[in-house]
Amino acid sequence: MNKLLEEIKECKKCSLHMTRNLPTIYCGNTKSKIVFIGEAPGKNEDETGVPFCGRAGNILDELLESINLKREEVYITNIIKCRPPKNRDPEEGEIKKCKEYLDKQLEMIKPKVICPLGRFSSKYILNKYLSESYEIGEVHGKVFKINDLIIIPMYHPAAAIYDNKKLDILKKDIKKIINSLK
Repeated sequence: MNKLLEEIKECKKCSLHMTRNLPTIYCGNTKSKIVFIGEAPGKNEDETGVPFCGRAGNILDELLESINLKREEVYITNIIKCRPPKNRDPEEGEIKKCKEYLDKQLEMIKPKVICPLGRFSSKYILNKYLSESYEIGEVHGKVFKINDLIIIPMYHPAAAIYDNKKLDILKKDIKKIINSLK
């Protein structure tokens, strides 16, 4: 893992390295069977290097607590490791250049459950494992089983900041993680 961390810190594959403060690599437990994958670091993440440390992170913590988990017990990362300027969406080329880091993280951790958060990470993970692409509104909360791997896409926790109804949906969807591990 240390070699990968250094590789990400030194990465200059796209222009995002020029405007970032810190790459946001991961937080949590590298031995966890549950991985959450966000989209891209925001302002707080860029300043600290910790994924989901702002308002969306507070919502993720609340969701984890609702299933009796703490962030220290799961592995949390993003599909891209550097903050896009002005919190814009990650571009396809940036995802393409950064996805090898996420793939290496997943290879090292070997999770039982992958929970992509939001449309970009859901699109990438579903395409990687199912060779299909869906809109997050169609697949949030659905359980996909691929051999021993379970994928449960969810809305990004930030969606609940702007649409309070999404919090109830997120709480319902996250319960499927625990049910799928039984």
